Amino acid sequence: MTETETETATTASARVVRDHDRPLWRRVVLTRESAIVALLILVVIVASATVRGFGQPITLTYLLLDIAPILLIGLPMTLVLITGEIDLSVGSMVGLASVVTGVGVQAGLPFELAALLALLVGVVGGAFNGFLVTVVGLPSLAVTIGTLALFRGLAVGLLGTTAVTAFPQAWTSLAKARIAGTTIPYITVPFLILLVIFAVLLHFTPFGRGVYAIGLSKDAARFSGVDVERTKLILFVLSGLVSALAGVYYTLRFGSARGDNATGLELQVIAAVVLGGVSVFGGRGQLYGVVAAALLIGVLSSALRLANVTSDVINIITGVLLVLSVVTASVLTWLQRARRRPPRTPRAAASTAT
Repeated sequence: MTETETETATTASARVVRDHDRPLWRRVVLTRESAIVALLILVVIVASATVRGFGQPITLTYLLLDIAPILLIGLPMTLVLITGEIDLSVGSMVGLASVVTGVGVQAGLPFELAALLALLVGVVGGAFNGFLVTVVGLPSLAVTIGTLALFRGLAVGLLGTTAVTAFPQAWTSLAKARIAGTTIPYITVPFLILLVIFAVLLHFTPFGRGVYAIGLSKDAARFSGVDVERTKLILFVLSGLVSALAGVYYTLRFGSARGDNATGLELQVIAAVVLGGVSVFGGRGQLYGVVAAALLIGVLSSALRLANVTSDVINIITGVLLVLSVVTASVLTWLQRARRRPPRTPRAAASTAT
């Protein structure tokens, strides 16, 4: 291990020790994730009091229906970003999975088989991303920008400008239906199941500890016995699979399979994950913060739409939140390092001056 790698591993270890050298209440309350949860509660209270119609039960239903793809894709994206990688192809994979589902139904396949075929396409697409990143050694940013265009091109090429709308009424109704006696749509059930699975995987298994270790220092993780390449490959496959699942839902939610479905969705997912406290440099993040951030973006969008604010302004506000979250995290990190830096002794200062 080189001197630079040793220094990086030492810094990461010191950071972990410092993070757990504080009282439990400070580790739980004084975090970015808790700040996002508090901001979400504040925005909900203000919107309910000032925006007409926001407090209606139907608003919650449509809010959850709208942000369900972001919530779903945000789960694997959190793990991908914690390792220090990124997947920008998720929005295009949603569109491609939607088109594959539509083409399968148009070709006479049962909807269930067409949906399974779309999920298989998601697995293959995620494995392709993972292969280029882990085996070929290409940077994930460049790879997924390329596959973003590739998957979108395949989606548009398969259907052109046409749309497939002949889906079984039972499935399209189920995608928009609410749990009996509540205003909560059924899509929250598979989301909660996946949330539990990913939470256990990330926070309570050796695999999850390896994910954090890779983000802190992939070389130190490798020397600790973590299979870095296999871990990243699995995460990219999961990202493709869940994105395809979101694509099937997106198709049923709007009753239409089009090549331009979910255009730009990847930016909303990245915004939710980063705003939720996941470091863009890897090694840090909690799933509950990402869920809270996705809900915050959904609440803001819903309230602003009810206030007759245009979509362009909503996108600007989302972008500002994302930039502020990144800048704030960097500033706080710099301040913490400056505060923890040991004071210079007179001898060291004289030696430097000499």
